[in-house]
Amino acid sequence: EELRIDHLPATKTGVMSNLANPSAAFRWWRLPSDGVGLARMEFVINNALKVHPMALVHFDSLKDEEAKAKIAYLTKGYDDKTAFFVEGLARGLSQIAAVVYPKPVIVRMSDFKTNEYAALLGGSAFEPDEENPMIGFRGASRYYSPRYAEGFALECRAIRRLRTEMGFDNVVVMIPFCRSPAEADKVLAVMKENGLERGKDGLEVYVMAEIPANVILAEDFASR
Repeated sequence: EELRIDHLPATKTGVMSNLANPSAAFRWWRLPSDGVGLARMEFVINNALKVHPMALVHFDSLKDEEAKAKIAYLTKGYDDKTAFFVEGLARGLSQIAAVVYPKPVIVRMSDFKTNEYAALLGGSAFEPDEENPMIGFRGASRYYSPRYAEGFALECRAIRRLRTEMGFDNVVVMIPFCRSPAEADKVLAVMKENGLERGKDGLEVYVMAEIPANVILAEDFASR
């Protein structure tokens, strides 16, 4: 008997691009895609801003005079040093969000490792030394920690500016290296405190599946 497959329903697989930095968006915007599956916030911070966010929050108390002078030069014209970070980060990410609008752009919040954060201007004063930064103080665990919460607040301000003031409501937030559903709850609470409430104005929040717990506890993560 002849096997016929022409009656089977067609399926559509979405294809999203992975853009490392804003300049790539202008090179590849013509390629057909269903949006941007991953835009890494740290590329904008590292390449355009170059300053540790906590060094901007605590600029006046920085003891590293060389770093302080370089930060002062980069932020000249900003009475509020933190506005340099917020506006610059929003501007960099907007270049990615614009080229595919209104298709979704998944922006991963900062995921530097401690040694990488320490390499940013003023960063060494705010980062611990770790034997293995790859599995250390990174991702979600930083966002609610007193060691970085003020820095994460600036990241949230940038996303809020991007979505509400600049109009790029196609931006989706992704949380990296989230070890447990309880940690996810803490991050969502801190985001809400900083004006990013999941579900409000259509904001979606994803967790990046990169450690075993994200797969084993997928249903628990999804129920948050």
